[in-house]
Amino acid sequence: MIRRAPAQVDSEPAWFKSSYSSDGNEGDCVEVATAPDAVHVRDSKNRPGPQLTFGDDAWTGFVPYAAGR
Repeated sequence: MIRRAPAQVDSEPAWFKSSYSSDGNEGDCVEVATAPDAVHVRDSKNRPGPQLTFGDDAWTGFVPYAAGR
């Protein structure tokens, strides 16, 4: 899944929850933000905490792995 967010005026990316995290499980949520050359992932319970950053090719490879396919 790669979803491109609209261009941002400021430097803060537009974060959105994974569609798999939106099933009412407030404890198991990840958020994703896209940039021109990367996809960022963070824990929605710890927004200022660590983030993962993937290049487009790495993200494309990661998604099927994370989905268990």
